[in-house]
Formats: sequence, C-alpha cells, structure tokens
Amino acid sequence: MRTISILLILPVFLVCAGLLHAAETVRVITKENAVRQQCKFYSPVRAKVRYNDPLTVLSRSGDWYKVSFRGVSGCIHKSALASGTYRLSGTLGGRGGGASADEVSLAGKGFNPQVEAAYKGRNPGLGYRSVDEIERYQAPDETFQAFLGKGGLTTP
Repeated sequence: MRTISILLILPVFLVCAGLLHAAETVRVITKENAVRQQCKFYSPVRAKVRYNDPLTVLSRSGDWYKVSFRGVSGCIHKSALASGTYRLSGTLGGRGGGASADEVSLAGKGFNPQVEAAYKGRNPGLGYRSVDEIERYQAPDETFQAFLGKGGLTTP
C-alpha cells in the first residue's frame, strides 16, 4: 500500500515542481532592440531582437531583465518588453492579417499610416523627407562604442 501511495504522489509532486520552475517568456514590443552584455544602455550588443521576438527570462535586476534569446544570454531594459502575445485580428466582417509587424508596433503606440497622413495634412511645411532619412540611418555598434570612447564618455 505504501509503494502504491508513493507511486501516485511522486508524479504529482514532479509536475508541481516543474511548474514552479517553468521559465517566464516575454515579447519584444519595440521595432528593434538589443540584448546587451551588461545591464547598461551603452553595453556592447550580444544579439539583435525585433518586434514580437520571444525571450526567456532568466532573472530581473531593477529595470533590467536578464534573458536568453536563441542561445545568447544578456540584458534588456523592461521598456522594450511585454508579457503578452500579439496577433492580428480582423475587424467585424473583415479579414485579419493585413498589417506588417512594424505597422502593428506603431499602431500599438497610437501611430499608424492614417495618423501620419492626417498630421502631414495639417503640417505641410515640415520636412518629412529628413525624418524618413533619419529613421533609415543605423549606426553600427562598433561606431557607437568608438564615439563613446573618443568623447571620454562613461556609462552610468
């Protein structure tokens, strides 16, 4: 009888223990971000992550999450993360899935092509071409690190 009790209780215990140690998953909510070597904004980049990429949380320290992404561990700031999963759904009677990941990310922040068009309509004299050029510019991490070094800047 004792053996049967142990055989019945042991699987329940193992399942409960596994649930307690289950890894938390968070998703990236910014267009692009970085998993960094240390929990500092200017720390070297270990991996690039994009909108809706899943990250496994290893630990937390203040406003930073220690995460794992595709076998790479590092830190990412909490402002780039959310706990939910985001899926496109159609409007009533419409079809879903008609927006890009970038559009979904911007719409989540209250900015979409319609808002942009309305703003441009109200402000035709502003230089939108310059904004578009700036959005396309991406400085390599090595250039950024060299800039910090040449300027004698220290990270907080």
